[in-house]
Amino acid sequence: MEKVSIGVIGGSGLYQMEGLKEIEKKQVPTPYGLPSNDIVIGRLGEKKVAFLPRHKEGHCIMPTEINSRANIYALKSLGIERIIGVSAVGSLKEELKPLDIVIPDQLVDRTLGLRQHTFFGEGAVGHISFADPYCPELNKLLYETGKESGYTIHQGGIYICIEGPQFSTRAESNIYRKWGCDIIGMTNIPEARLAREAEICYATIALVTDYDVWHETAEDVTIEMVINNLMKNVEHAKQMIKKIITQVPDSRHCVCATALKDGIITKSELIPQSTKEKLRLIIGEYL
Repeated sequence: MEKVSIGVIGGSGLYQMEGLKEIEKKQVPTPYGLPSNDIVIGRLGEKKVAFLPRHKEGHCIMPTEINSRANIYALKSLGIERIIGVSAVGSLKEELKPLDIVIPDQLVDRTLGLRQHTFFGEGAVGHISFADPYCPELNKLLYETGKESGYTIHQGGIYICIEGPQFSTRAESNIYRKWGCDIIGMTNIPEARLAREAEICYATIALVTDYDVWHETAEDVTIEMVINNLMKNVEHAKQMIKKIITQVPDSRHCVCATALKDGIITKSELIPQSTKEKLRLIIGEYL
């Protein structure tokens, strides 16, 4: 099967990109269940791209309910080496305005332990370095593409991931600002963790939709505000993805590509066969 170049995890509408040809929908079963949606595969120019709505078409899945292990595993099984996440976020800084774009380079996890965030377990233990959770090479490419396109885009920033589905209290929002966080969302954990375990490059196009609830003069965040601003900004994300497809190099020189090298602690002979089979796609070359 022809290799799919890039995987895009985002909301509804991204797979309706102008210029996307040879479109097919593919159901990809995994040892962790089905991903959020059938994966839409199409051709942009000479390269194939896979699109996966993380909340399912129609936005039916809450952040806590997203089967991220199945999503990442399914994309890995298609041969994808790079994933671009597209996420609506709130701003925690005055200078990050609604309708701006942020390419975050750091993550703070404030989820509640309800999400499955590792492929390991069941007799297999592995540890990855997660000091820099987003791929630096893919981040650089995203930022430069957005800048060249004339968008208001910010390089770097701390994304704090909360459990949701409720938005923050005013007190929480102000605490996150004091911590130095830049943007707030509900989906990059565990996507980024699992992508690194799967040795897939991961980066996020964070679309600023609101000022959360800390801002004294801006209107408090509402779902109507989020959706309206997201729809305005999603066209920018589409254009960035279309340009990036033509610029992605064939080889990778980042830490993501070999994240599991020397990371599997359990000796191969001690890992149960059933676990080996389940993890073969992820750790097979190291067994």
